[in-house]
Amino acid sequence: MEKFTLHMLEYESMKQDLMAFAVTYAGRDRIAKLAPMSDRRRIEREMQETAEALLLVERGSSVPLPSLEGIEVVASLLGTGYLFSEQDLTAVQVFLQSCGHLRKYIESKGEAAWQIGIHAASLRDLPALRQEINRCIRHGEVTNEASRELEKVRRRMEMAKEKISKKIQGFMSRYASILQENIISQRGGRYVVPIKREFYKQVKGRMLDQSTSGQTVFIEPDEIAALQGELEVLLGEEAREEAKVLGMLTELVEQEADTIKRNIEITSLCDFIFAKARYAASMDAVPVILNDSGEAVLRGARHPKLLDVMVPLDLSIGKHYKALIITGPNTGGKTVVLKTLGLLALMVQSGLLVPVLPGSRFSVYREVMAVIGDGQNLEQSLSTFSAQIHSLAAMLQEAGPGSLLLIDELAAGTDPGEGIALSVAILEEFRRKGSTVLVTTHFNELKTFASRASGFENARMEFDAETLRPLYRLTIGLAGQSYAIDIACKLGIPEGIITRSRELVVTPVHSNSSHSTILMDMETETDTGDMDANLEENNNLQHDRVEEQEEEQEEEPVQDREQEQTDQEFHPSVHETARPVFEVGDAVQIPALGKIGIVTEAEDHRGMVGIMVQRQRMKMNWKRLKPYLKKEALYPEDYDMDIIFDTKENRKKRHLMGKRHVEGMEIIRKPGE
Repeated sequence: MEKFTLHMLEYESMKQDLMAFAVTYAGRDRIAKLAPMSDRRRIEREMQETAEALLLVERGSSVPLPSLEGIEVVASLLGTGYLFSEQDLTAVQVFLQSCGHLRKYIESKGEAAWQIGIHAASLRDLPALRQEINRCIRHGEVTNEASRELEKVRRRMEMAKEKISKKIQGFMSRYASILQENIISQRGGRYVVPIKREFYKQVKGRMLDQSTSGQTVFIEPDEIAALQGELEVLLGEEAREEAKVLGMLTELVEQEADTIKRNIEITSLCDFIFAKARYAASMDAVPVILNDSGEAVLRGARHPKLLDVMVPLDLSIGKHYKALIITGPNTGGKTVVLKTLGLLALMVQSGLLVPVLPGSRFSVYREVMAVIGDGQNLEQSLSTFSAQIHSLAAMLQEAGPGSLLLIDELAAGTDPGEGIALSVAILEEFRRKGSTVLVTTHFNELKTFASRASGFENARMEFDAETLRPLYRLTIGLAGQSYAIDIACKLGIPEGIITRSRELVVTPVHSNSSHSTILMDMETETDTGDMDANLEENNNLQHDRVEEQEEEQEEEPVQDREQEQTDQEFHPSVHETARPVFEVGDAVQIPALGKIGIVTEAEDHRGMVGIMVQRQRMKMNWKRLKPYLKKEALYPEDYDMDIIFDTKENRKKRHLMGKRHVEGMEIIRKPGE
């Protein structure tokens, strides 16, 4: 998996949380190297090992894991010719003893930990080496029992020290009056007595030191100097004998170097497994069912970073559809859905248990790729859009049947018309490649696309329209709304701006929601604030035309619209590249509104086409319109288009004025007509 995706999905942050549950440096090293795998059998094996360890942890068992304290130094020096110290050898003895305890502990669990037991069975506690170290070293020092020569030297040392002690005691008795204190000190490893400075010349011996104030002089009397020289010789012999013992023990350790290193490896693995188990216990995590079919079914899933605040997520993808288009309000949890699925998939493929309900299923993905966040970079001159496109280009190159792709706000940050077209084309390519795709968007056109395209499905984040609070529940099969104006109102945008925003928003008549759904990039010819809520549906225009024909007795009956629609309507595909030409009188589809409009003005130099929807005139870019029925299929030849575009009253006036002059009669267009 690429590092960019791992960072974006907080995989490294998750590893830091996991690392806190390890007790050894080697276990933490394993976690630092942890990465998603693609071998299903290995993933299942490691997941089962973690599940076994979790069962032991939940039973309250105290796992006797070796601490490895000090053993890492020994392991690093093996084979270098280094002479191990008493502390090094003590660490080896303690480590080997702990390995024996761990093996016996795992063996005692029998079938409950049979997979971990396979690893633990390879632990060797090397009793002969442990016993030899324990015989020769005790409390951090080489014992007298380590060698007979060492024992003899130390016996002679004791005798020399005893003679020195007696000599000093006699000296201090004779010179008690000139002593600064009645104590025996050592300077440079040699015994001295504290003499007052003014009397030190009365004592035969060497001055080895004096106090800071200069009032006390530390003298080594001549009568004990020879004995102290003898003691120094014995100390040298002792050091040589101790070095022989340490050398012998070092050689024994070197002979078992491979076993010691293998024990460290197994110990670190057990620490790693139990760290995963303790991490799982902290999240109420469970093992999941794996498959290679691309299907994922999450039940009660939670993001590891949002355990206490997240509403559990239910999600399924990969069986009946492989692409999910998620819509809904800002702050509604759409991005959390992407991050939850992405991180849990990475954790599963790392052999970890995840916070979901039992029975959840995950596919083993060849790769997981995510584009979440704006990705802006001033140094690289990357805007939000260009940064996302840069990542999408890499996705398109690498994606395949085993890919999980997570895209937040696809093609946002650019012209909506071109962004929608680009989004559809990219999604179709991902479908062709067989990838599993989750996309969040605010483009309503993508909702329509998902509802019609094979392999795609809509989903929405639920939102309480009464309280304007997100519910953080994902509902698959339904498209959501943005509630942008309502949220803006709640967050303090001035009322005048909110009112004007609502005027500029077109609300579909057949919508089940009372909230506005789409703000169009359109130009209106007149103020739309007084839009009549009771305007007739566009398909009632046919009735108006027939009524007008009966009154004027001049036009022929209009053909049956439904029959003509059956014969002549066409549905352009997403791939259609021929640019349509819209003529006055043509019926056009408006996907963003889910309605049919009539062209009132041909396309101008800016690509804007005049249309009428439910008696309301507006201008829209030609890219947002689709041909529906040509005017030839709707009206007889030489049909008076004013029947459609003008009011009945104005048409009657125009008819009379065409016959004769009528004093005071005038035709006035109201705004929006």
